[in-house]
Amino acid sequence: MSEVTPKRFIAGAVCPACSGQDTIKMWNVDGVPNRECVACGYADTLNAQGQSVPRELGTRVNQAAAKPAAPSKGQTVQFFPNPKLKKPGE
Repeated sequence: MSEVTPKRFIAGAVCPACSGQDTIKMWNVDGVPNRECVACGYADTLNAQGQSVPRELGTRVNQAAAKPAAPSKGQTVQFFPNPKLKKPGE
């Protein structure tokens, strides 16, 4: 069974994604530090030097399919010629 420490907020920590202060919570899973921002949902793990190890990059293979765009509710517009802009000689 994996050993998980309780999640705790880190005072003064700034989120690298949204720059929110005091929104980072940290915890360890099997000795690997994890952090997550409660404001924007950014999450990553840290290596032995304390550097961020981002999650797998998103590709078309590992992400859900994009939702099709909803049909736009357009409005029909009709332009009428301006009678003041008639060419001379007409």
